[in-house]
Amino acid sequence: MAVRIRLKRIGAKNSPVYRVVVADSRSPRDGRFIEELGTYHPGRKDQKVTLNLERAKYWLSVGAQPTDTVKSFLRQAERAAAG
Repeated sequence: MAVRIRLKRIGAKNSPVYRVVVADSRSPRDGRFIEELGTYHPGRKDQKVTLNLERAKYWLSVGAQPTDTVKSFLRQAERAAAG
């Protein structure tokens, strides 16, 4: 089973909001998922992304592959936690 860390859209039309989820790569974008790790609000000016960094690190350690967008969110979260 290939596990991905990716975005799931939950927002209304023309007002997107996304959840960062761990899901099987075969499941649809807004379909079944294993665990929710955080949210992404592209319309906000402050704190667009919230992530549970510990759980994300766990899923990466067991082989989950993040999408490019989620990978950039993880890098930003690690820098913010370090600084």
